[in-house]
Amino acid sequence: MFQATRRRLAIWYTAVTAVLLLLFATGFYFYVRNTLIDRIDDTLNHVVEVVERTLVIEPIIFGTAQTKSQVNIQASFRDSSDSVEDDHIDLEWFSPTGDLLWSTLSEPLNIPINANRTGETVWVINNKLNSEQNYSLRQVTQRVEIGRQVLGYLRVSHPWFEVTKPIRQLIFDLILGTGLTLIGVAAIGWLLSGLAIAPVRESYGRLKQFTADASHELRNPIATIQTNVQVALAEPDIEPQQHQQLQVIERLTRRLGRLVDDLLFLARQDSGILQQQWVEVPLDALLIEVIEEQQAIARHQNLSLSLEIIDSPKLEDNFTVLGDWDQLARVFTNLVSNAVQYTASGGEIEVELQVPVKNKRNSSALNSVLQIKVTDTGTGISPEALPHLFDRFYRADPARTHSSAAGSGLGLAITKAIVENHRGQIRIDSQIDRGTAVTVTLPAHKSAEISL
Repeated sequence: MFQATRRRLAIWYTAVTAVLLLLFATGFYFYVRNTLIDRIDDTLNHVVEVVERTLVIEPIIFGTAQTKSQVNIQASFRDSSDSVEDDHIDLEWFSPTGDLLWSTLSEPLNIPINANRTGETVWVINNKLNSEQNYSLRQVTQRVEIGRQVLGYLRVSHPWFEVTKPIRQLIFDLILGTGLTLIGVAAIGWLLSGLAIAPVRESYGRLKQFTADASHELRNPIATIQTNVQVALAEPDIEPQQHQQLQVIERLTRRLGRLVDDLLFLARQDSGILQQQWVEVPLDALLIEVIEEQQAIARHQNLSLSLEIIDSPKLEDNFTVLGDWDQLARVFTNLVSNAVQYTASGGEIEVELQVPVKNKRNSSALNSVLQIKVTDTGTGISPEALPHLFDRFYRADPARTHSSAAGSGLGLAITKAIVENHRGQIRIDSQIDRGTAVTVTLPAHKSAEISL
């Protein structure tokens, strides 16, 4: 239980840290990426401004009047080619109609002009079959005009790998750093959860030890009280009123003794000091004994109690499990007595022992199981109470009316502990006023298995 709790604490601590690291890494990634893009866009815009200021604009004179202006390409871009080459920046100059007039690129780009001073990323596809020949660019396009006359378009490009290369390295570093951090956090979380749960483990251990010691110490006084009461009840000259009072004391003492025995059993079960007597147990013979013991009570309450054993001739060593006879007898005695107690007069209780259908096809498998089903036509259990039936001291009072001889609420908790200790499972299905079905599955014992 404590190992599972410690594991959950460590997992939660690591998961929360992982979410925080993911949010931090995502935010840091987008911050760095946007910063790199902004720096490139600033550089491109600065180049646009510089080139725009160095343009040589000449008038075009028709007759005696100046009607238009034009850019002297040779004079304007003579010095720009060398200055931008070192920065991996390419320039293109287009006519007002969109025709390419001058470029620093070795091959013209087949990209339409889109005047965008804020920058855009374009993909240059040179070969659709070979992606290695394709590349991307970051571009800024400026429309140059005087008054209402458009002189041309200036497009400045920068390789996009200047962004993708450091971004890829950043992603690798973030993944590596996050992974190593999570490994460290998981180790630290496991250590811290162990330190945090140590006082709880110690307190729980002391509580279990106290419960075991108290239960053990209470057994002798209770047994002494019960013996003295029985001796007093045997006196021939006892008054009827005193006899009745002693009977009440004897009955309550007997109930208290059962409660102490149950607490002592659970305390030893939790602490792992319960001594098991593992033997080969034939479940059919054990159930026959349980039914015989409960048959008299069932007849007294006008109930039909039956046992059905569905045999499988292909299964060797029919219905044999490896376990403790007394504990398994206690399991099925609890289940049958509960069915008898909560079934009204005239009802039916059926106990069924069989090999589940899914195992009959492979009955020689070592992992085959046996199924014991106790079905009654009693009062049933509400859906709200079903998840809590195995809780200690829990009673489904709204759905079941307890008599004065009702138990302490530990019977099903003990039953589940014994079944799980035998590597089995228990399940309860019930409906109000329609009855309850308790299914217990236990691993079948084969001669090839190693005895515990």
